[in-house]
Amino acid sequence: MIQRRSVWMLVVLMLVCCVAFAQDSKKEAQLRSVRGVVSDKSEKPIVNGTVFLKNLRTNTVISHFTDDEGSYRFMGLDPNADYEIHAEFNGEKSVSRTVSPLDSRKEITLNLKIDRKKN
Repeated sequence: MIQRRSVWMLVVLMLVCCVAFAQDSKKEAQLRSVRGVVSDKSEKPIVNGTVFLKNLRTNTVISHFTDDEGSYRFMGLDPNADYEIHAEFNGEKSVSRTVSPLDSRKEITLNLKIDRKKN
């Protein structure tokens, strides 16, 4: 009797764990990412530019530097939040773009341009 009860408890525990894991996987599958390239007016990539991403619901700002090809990427974004994104380099700034929850794409590509002033 005790052995049978232990088996049932183990089965119930395994089912609870499977349901919890499935919920985490589902939440992870819903997360989004934004990527793109920061370039100047002549399409030349901007290396070590700073890209800022602001969650408009929480006002949290995160930033990344562009790589050797001018690329950036933000991952794990809440699909239910609006985001504002722009790039900066040497005091110059790109136009701000918005990522909306109405855009259902899982991976969004936004290329940003910075108009460098001539020296």
